[in-house]
Amino acid sequence: MISRIKSCGLVGIDGYVVEIETDISNGIPAFDIVGLGDAAVRESKERVRTSIKNSKMDFPVRRITVNLSPASVRKEGSHFDLGIALGILSATGQINTSEIHNYMFIGELSLDGQVKPVTGVLPMAVQAKDEGIENIILSIDNAQEAAVVKGVNVLPVKSIVDVINHLNKTARIEPYTIDIDSLFLNNIEYEFDFSDVKGQENVKRALEVAASGAHNCILIGSPGSGKTMIAKRIPSILPSMTFEESLQVTKIHSIAGTLPPKTPLMTKRPFRSPHHTISHYSLVGGGKIPKPGEISLAHFGVLFLDEVPEFSKEALEVMRQPLEDGYVNISRLSGSISYPSKTMLICAGNPCRCGNFLDDSKQCSCSPRQIQQYLGKISGPLLDRIDIHIEVAGVQYQDLDNPVCGEKSHVIRERVNKARKRQLERYIGLEIFSNSQLTPALINKFCKLDYEGKELLKNAFERLGLSARAHNRILKVARTIADMDESDDIKVQHLAEAIQYRSLDRKFWGR
Repeated sequence: MISRIKSCGLVGIDGYVVEIETDISNGIPAFDIVGLGDAAVRESKERVRTSIKNSKMDFPVRRITVNLSPASVRKEGSHFDLGIALGILSATGQINTSEIHNYMFIGELSLDGQVKPVTGVLPMAVQAKDEGIENIILSIDNAQEAAVVKGVNVLPVKSIVDVINHLNKTARIEPYTIDIDSLFLNNIEYEFDFSDVKGQENVKRALEVAASGAHNCILIGSPGSGKTMIAKRIPSILPSMTFEESLQVTKIHSIAGTLPPKTPLMTKRPFRSPHHTISHYSLVGGGKIPKPGEISLAHFGVLFLDEVPEFSKEALEVMRQPLEDGYVNISRLSGSISYPSKTMLICAGNPCRCGNFLDDSKQCSCSPRQIQQYLGKISGPLLDRIDIHIEVAGVQYQDLDNPVCGEKSHVIRERVNKARKRQLERYIGLEIFSNSQLTPALINKFCKLDYEGKELLKNAFERLGLSARAHNRILKVARTIADMDESDDIKVQHLAEAIQYRSLDRKFWGR
């Protein structure tokens, strides 16, 4: 007898239905699993055999063949255990199969029959909904995450016995529900606030511009000037995430296994700050079994690279394409996987190895050549992809001694939200959500300059030796500054401020 049970596999951040076909026939007792399963899938034979026996059910001493269809796609993970076990019980007539086609089964089995949680449940639940599958049965520890998806009944269980009783209608499992609105309402407060930052008004202004248009940014300053402190507060002024953004970010973290405990939906924008010793595989993703890297884990949030000149040149250069395209494409013999990477890159670093080049109160011991070599790790092509360059001066004592706090993050965030709203209204129907995403064609349409503005940009382009990409970055930033002033047109003052944010082009590379 052949039984068919539905489960789910993962490719990138998306799920696909896996049909578990089970055949039990006469012959020499054997248990074979085919369908390109990895080591975790192959080892499920022993987990399934033992869990069925310890759950007081009969395990057939016959020839068992399990096929994971489609057989041409590689399967990974232990979440097929529950489906394989139920396929055997279904083929031997121990469970009612009249409505089993309306179920998807996900879960790892322990030896005593307990259903354990797995990673990647959210994209699996999304796929179940898209395929019209009405019910999904999984571990009680995964119920919150799956319940975020509306339109599918999430049935949490503790053991395989609970599943058997539910299918045989001797006991009923109640669907698990969650209030999504409450998740967003309880997520207003941030650990860090901009009011903690003393002085540095020019830096705050530049970062408000960056947040308003989702622009990449680099901060260069001497040690102790507050670069890291300010960068950690950037998420507190970014616009609140929409449900669609939260869903996509949560899918990435669910697959990577980095979803915080008891967090069914990530409603705060992610902030990732990897150490400078990170490999390029960990930064953009990859490995024998491809996993999302830090740039994807920071999707719709902030990727902060502190002490950026200390990162390996290979790690920095490999980010160029993901920053430009908004996704990472990882190719392997088994196929290609894409992970989204629409992140706001924030870099911070010292201007030289001793750190005193921009500090008027200290003597820099580095030669011009050493300064050039130190910052030269940030290549021109990578720098072109960073919209805003900020020189962070040291904090004055009178600013530190000032008892008056600066603006609260929520006040700045309100202005950022207004600027983003103007952008959303302008780009409706274009699948563009911020000025940083403008293509060259859209720049020509939405970033038009008057005669005075064209002359100013022409002079800056020639004197600074800007690239075509840097030229477009200036126009994008100027468009954002105009939006912050609620201006439909880019005026000279908006363009002049945007040009000032290209300080590294003229100072360190002498273009």
